[in-house]
Amino acid sequence: MSSISICILITIICYLLMMIVVGAIFSKKNKNSDDFYLGGRHLGPLVTAMSAEASDMSSWLLMGLPGLALITGLAEASWTAIGLAIGTYLNWLFVAKRLRIYTKQLNAVTIPDFFAKRFGDKKNIITLISAVFIVVFFVPYTASGFVGCGKLFSSIFGIDYMTAMIICAAVIILYCTLGGFLAASTTDFIQSIIMSVALVVVLGFSFKVAGLDNIIDNVKNIDGYLNIFQGCDVNSGTVGSYGALPIASTLAWGLGYFGMPHIILRFMAIEDEKKLHISRRVGSIWVVISMGVAIFIGVCGYTLMKNGIVPSYATNADAERIIVDVAQKISSYGILPAIVGGVILAGILASAMSTADSQLLAASSSVTQNILQDFFHIKLSEKASIMLARIMVIIISVVAIFLATNPDSSVFRIVSFAWAGFGATFGPAVLFALFWKRANKWGILTGMLGGGILIFIWKFVIRVQFADTWLNIYELLPAFLFNAVLVIVVSLITSEPDKEITDEFDRVTAQCK
Repeated sequence: MSSISICILITIICYLLMMIVVGAIFSKKNKNSDDFYLGGRHLGPLVTAMSAEASDMSSWLLMGLPGLALITGLAEASWTAIGLAIGTYLNWLFVAKRLRIYTKQLNAVTIPDFFAKRFGDKKNIITLISAVFIVVFFVPYTASGFVGCGKLFSSIFGIDYMTAMIICAAVIILYCTLGGFLAASTTDFIQSIIMSVALVVVLGFSFKVAGLDNIIDNVKNIDGYLNIFQGCDVNSGTVGSYGALPIASTLAWGLGYFGMPHIILRFMAIEDEKKLHISRRVGSIWVVISMGVAIFIGVCGYTLMKNGIVPSYATNADAERIIVDVAQKISSYGILPAIVGGVILAGILASAMSTADSQLLAASSSVTQNILQDFFHIKLSEKASIMLARIMVIIISVVAIFLATNPDSSVFRIVSFAWAGFGATFGPAVLFALFWKRANKWGILTGMLGGGILIFIWKFVIRVQFADTWLNIYELLPAFLFNAVLVIVVSLITSEPDKEITDEFDRVTAQCK
């Protein structure tokens, strides 16, 4: 191994050890399952903001989004980013404070727990259904993070993909099982800083070696590349229209925010809801800037590829290596640049790990707290509950590792499906639970089932059978709307919620004013 490779490896190892140390520090603060799953509601506004957004962006930000922009131009990448930016801000503005107050009032520490208590579901049927959906969609979502980690290590050091992926997964498992939610949130905060540094350095390097004018001139010559109303493929030269329906479909990514358990858990965990306005501003600004930089890195990537600075990419999955290849190019200039390259690569690793850790904890809580204890009424001591939660993190990780065995998987495509699943299953449920007094458990339950099932039907049946028609749109939009319609219709044709439930709703509403 060369001295440059050793410098990169040492930098990444230092980063991984830092994450483990954080987990060990916070392991002493987990006195009960509430601490393990929600950190005792003691997060500060900055950690709340950056951990929420870092866990949101995942390896999609540093791999998926630049790769998409490089191969297909600005249309899909830009409208996706716009939808996510709008969704981020609206989620902070409308959901965060109300959810924090409501869950504290009900003493709910997980999203399924909140739904059950909000709608008076004493049999915990909503708890079971929502917990099952969380596990179903979080496992492939976590697997996408493992894929990103495995691709990174195997491409840099030439080691076996499976070995690399398992090493990264083991680190995530270790600090998650040790420190729980507080460790995950704190490491996410650190990881968001590393991700930001990586984006800025890669963009600066691209400008230096390729030149801004040259970058723009090159992509100007590609039909449809800079036109956000046209889609293209830089390899085949094909150009297509990106009209109103595809735009609406892509903007629908923003709807997913309302139903992301690993994001809205941060709203529940902040120490003081009055500080959420700080979190909203910090988180929203960071998301807009980071996605804009990631997209422009993809634009720069075409010139870097054309000039032979990075390899040529045949597919979107291949193009997701762009930042990895830039980091390796930077590292080739000497020892100090190698350390900088190691920081960039640690940033990619951080983007994957910051999401995977939150997802593992949310999935673990769904099984141990919501399914085993709430639904099946298995009584466990606090010590046994935390131990079982840690065991469940390991079990879910093993399943995710199995799903991540294919190194050719596209991070963007895996994330887009899981994102749609959560958005369509939980998005309308969260909004109606917080803002519609008349919503009842039957409406919410029917909507969850309808939205969750339609995601699979639309993705694997309708979009396949009608690929050349207007029905080939992002599955989140139709499934989200179908869920919302079911909630409204079923709630109205069934009995009104009990007075105790509506009185609780009124008390929360009064506190939110």
